[in-house]
Order: sequence, then C-alpha cells, then structure tokens
Amino acid sequence: MAITSPGFSGRRVPTDSTLPPGQYLTAGFPVLSAGPTPYVPLEKWELTIEEGADVLRRWDWNSFRSLPTDTPTVDLHCVTGWSKLGTSWEGVSLDTLFAGVKTDAPFALVYSYGDYSTNLPLQDLLNKQAWIAFRFEGADLEPEHGGPARLLVPHLYLWKSAKWVRRIRLMSRDVPGFWEAFGYHNYGDPWREQRYRGD
Repeated sequence: MAITSPGFSGRRVPTDSTLPPGQYLTAGFPVLSAGPTPYVPLEKWELTIEEGADVLRRWDWNSFRSLPTDTPTVDLHCVTGWSKLGTSWEGVSLDTLFAGVKTDAPFALVYSYGDYSTNLPLQDLLNKQAWIAFRFEGADLEPEHGGPARLLVPHLYLWKSAKWVRRIRLMSRDVPGFWEAFGYHNYGDPWREQRYRGD
C-alpha cells in the first residue's frame, strides 16, 4: 500500500518574494497523508496533554469547543513545493490549552488518530504561533484535511501541522516523529528550505 495519497494537482505559477524558496502557488488544497484517512466520531474524540505517565489536561469534543477560539489567517507551505496564501481558519490557540500547565519540558511529540506523529520544540507551539483548528474557510474541517481537528503551525512546513490530532506529549528530549524518522528535516523551516535531514 502506498504511503501517500493520490490526487496532487494544480497549475504552477511563478514564484515571487512572498513565497519561501522553491515554492509555487496553488489555488487548490492538495491532500497528502501517511496512510488512510481516519474518521473520528465526535462523541469519541478527545485531546490530551501528557507528560510522563501524567495526563495534565483532557478535553472531549464538547469541552474543547467551549474554549475561546481565534480566527487566524495564515499562509501554508507544503514540503512538496506548493503554497497557499491567506487561508482562514478557526481554532483554539495552544496558549489557551497550555494555560496553567507547569512544565520544564522543551519538546513536544504530537500524535494523531491513525498513528501519525510529529515533533516540535514546545516554544514553537506557544505565543500565538499554533492552534488546534476545526474550521477552514468558514466550514467544518473535512476529514481529508485533518477534521475534526488538526494542529496548525503555519510557520513550519505543513507536515508539522499534524492532522487528526489526539495527544500532545511533553518530553525532556527530542524524539523524531513519523516523517522525521524517514529523513525529513527535524525542524522544517520553509524559509530556510529545511525539507530533508541535512538541509
């Protein structure tokens, strides 16, 4: 079974200074996944923040949706080369989710329904840089794009914005996630073209 989804499309247009190096604009929203799309019933959905054996926070869908939300407009940059500018989302800031959480852990490993994971420095999830998003362009987030809720970290390549998010594990040391273990860059800054290990 292939580990990528079919259906990449979109006409390439010339890049300009608003795009990171090596990127092109797309009008669509291509889908790339590391496996089949999981369909998570809202009554079974949950999100946790964990450290070691401790669950520091837990939300079901209703308690998550009762949290204050933001409506960021951000640019998306995929490691495969496409960019989509000015996308509109609604979600809960990680600053809201981490309010009152006390930790010295500098790293996070974010897990998805479907067994995908990605690693990030905790500082890249805070200070209005990241959200758990549940709406895109005014509509509920479709499963193919990570619905019912996905991580959104727009300053990094899109593989760092884990779809179908379910758990954030705080760690004292960095551990590679799914694509990082297959040779993708550990950090993934599109402006520095950090696509693969060694970039």
